[in-house]
Formats: sequence, structure tokens, C-alpha cells
Amino acid sequence: MSALTAMLSKARRVLIRRGVPEQDAEELVQEAFLKIEHFERQHGARSREALLVTTAVNLSIDRNRREERSPFAHVEDPGTIADTRPDPAHVIEQRARLRRAKNGIDALPERTRRILLRRRLEGATYAEIAADEGMTVAAVEKQVARATLQLVQWMDGW
Repeated sequence: MSALTAMLSKARRVLIRRGVPEQDAEELVQEAFLKIEHFERQHGARSREALLVTTAVNLSIDRNRREERSPFAHVEDPGTIADTRPDPAHVIEQRARLRRAKNGIDALPERTRRILLRRRLEGATYAEIAADEGMTVAAVEKQVARATLQLVQWMDGW
């Protein structure tokens, strides 16, 4: 085994021990070798092997940092990246449903609307609403049930 082959093999083993996949280690060692060749032409080095190993390790650290900043840069199949945003047609449909529901709520009598919104949106208890409206708890429950039924019928088919 030549000195060059042994040096390249050692650098590859160091990278693999650091958790770099074997195929990536090969690529990083080649890149490191090219870099040290260029460096040696201009500066010289005491230990070519140490320079190669250090350069390969530094390249692997740089690669890991790049991947942490942009984890999808090296995805083999971009189709596997899920787009969690809703479909534009679905957004338009939901907005139309909300407008329809708002119109249904607006069509309720004022007192019924107020009771329903306090119960459903504010989370007020039936007893609290009954006390504020001067009604019995049973009457408030009926108002909420009737309003809910009217809205379900209003929204039927949407």
C-alpha cells in the first residue's frame, strides 16, 4: 500500500468514526486532498497526512452546519416534503362557509344571538347567562339548542 493510499484511507477512517457515511467520507477526503494540494503549492506543510485529516474533518463539520441550516437542500425526492398549507380552493370554500355562518348568526334574534355567542365563544355557563338575562337556566339551554338547530339547518348543504 503506497503512502498516499494509506494517508487517504486513514482520513476516510477518521471521518467514518466521526459518524460521516462512508460514501460522504470518500467525497470529503477527495475534496480535502484537492484543497491540500493547492495549499501545499503555495505554502508547504510539515505533515501532509495531518493536514489532510484536519481538512477532511473541517469539511465534514462545514457540511453538517450547512445541512442544519438548510435540512432540505439535499433531499433526494422533493415530492416527499409535505406542504402543510391548505389548498387555495379549500381556503376559498372555508371562507364562504364562514360568511354563510356569519349571515346565519346575524339572522338570529338579538337576544338569542347574544346568548349563543356568550355560551359558545365566551364560554359562559348557563347559570351565568340566565342570571344576566333574567331567565331560568332551562330557558337559556332551550335558546342555545334552538339557535344551534337553526344554524345547522341554515348551513345544511354547505
